[in-house]
Amino acid sequence: MLGEKILQMLGDEIPQQEYERYIKNLDYDEKASNVDLAVYKAPNPFIATWVKTKYKKRLEKLFALETGIDTEVVIEVQKEKTKRRTKTKSSEPTPSSTSTKINPTYTFENFVVGSSNQFAYTAAMSVAEKPGEHYNPLFIYGGVGLGKTHLLHAIGNYNLKDKTIIYATIEQFMNDFTYHLRNKTIEKFREKYRNCDILLIDDVQFLSGKERTQEEFFHTFNELHTERKQIVLTSDQPPKKIAGLEERLKSRFEWGLIADIQPPELETKIAIIKKKCELNGIHLDDEIVNYLAANMDSNIREIEGVILKLNAYSTLVNQQITMELAKNVLSEQKREEQKNITLKDIVDVVAAELNVKPSEIKSKSRNRQIVSARRIVIYLARTLTPNSMPQLAQFFGMKDHTSVSHAMKKVKEMIEEDENFRLKIDELAHKIRHATKNESE
Repeated sequence: MLGEKILQMLGDEIPQQEYERYIKNLDYDEKASNVDLAVYKAPNPFIATWVKTKYKKRLEKLFALETGIDTEVVIEVQKEKTKRRTKTKSSEPTPSSTSTKINPTYTFENFVVGSSNQFAYTAAMSVAEKPGEHYNPLFIYGGVGLGKTHLLHAIGNYNLKDKTIIYATIEQFMNDFTYHLRNKTIEKFREKYRNCDILLIDDVQFLSGKERTQEEFFHTFNELHTERKQIVLTSDQPPKKIAGLEERLKSRFEWGLIADIQPPELETKIAIIKKKCELNGIHLDDEIVNYLAANMDSNIREIEGVILKLNAYSTLVNQQITMELAKNVLSEQKREEQKNITLKDIVDVVAAELNVKPSEIKSKSRNRQIVSARRIVIYLARTLTPNSMPQLAQFFGMKDHTSVSHAMKKVKEMIEEDENFRLKIDELAHKIRHATKNESE
């Protein structure tokens, strides 16, 4: 069959792992296809999106090479078919009923490791390699969009072939529990959640205040742990700080290993952007990558969203992604963040980042580190606020605006000479805008 032959041809060109994980799962729909249309069915939306983004154009080229006809390739999600019920023992749940929720694009190979997430990554990998033997439970916490869910799915993907896996947000767990409780089918619920090899639960902080669900989760946790089944949990904060959570649950969440993920440093953000571009088949110049890293939050989902938006704009107008386009996409966001920035905001952020005291920045000290911090504050104040040079001179207790002008000149020279310094200034500016936005929310 032509459609299958084309997939095999693509398989000869790409890494074997990608072929096995994604391309091999496509089914050629011969009935829906014709001479200038090739329709493939993917088992879930994740694989469909991934193949469309990365290999749709290549598949179309392979069809053209093979047939001499310009063929449009369409990737659709396979509709679920009604399956005949087969008699199975209640102690043997079907892995397919739970594992389909694992996102195939979230793997350890695609996770960008830096100092901010190294510990959590290593712990997750250790659990994936020997589930139920090390760090049970594994509790990963950190801010929104830093990679907690990615690591959950990576553990699932690593064990997908030979383990029964359940991934669910705690909200899904609660809804499932409520549904079965209302319909008096609670045993089906327990059969599902207590007969898996690996239980992956996202956002357990939302158990807060849900007494009946906490009771059920407590017993589910105990039974799995007793059977040496692996439990992995994520939250936006450590167990001790989750208000409204029973002490016995907090205690059990701390039985294994607690690993945190911090916001990525600049170098890791750059690596993340490059990896996202690679996975989505998007090319960005290093200058644009650096600009995005320095001017965006640490939320990896938002970073990927901006990258995809840039690609969409580029496709619509049929032109390459330029620095001007990147700046335009972020300009509205920047303008919103820049409202109400005060000199105190700037001093506080710079002092914290450069490890000096705010009072030292405003002092007369000639210490080299403090002078550097003071110059940076002056530069950012002129850039981010409407304050004039005389106003800044007055704020810092300087004789006149010439000292402010001198400081501005020094920082501009360093920006032109040192790319790393320029990136640091951009990053500081972004943190100031973001800190001000958070205070106003």
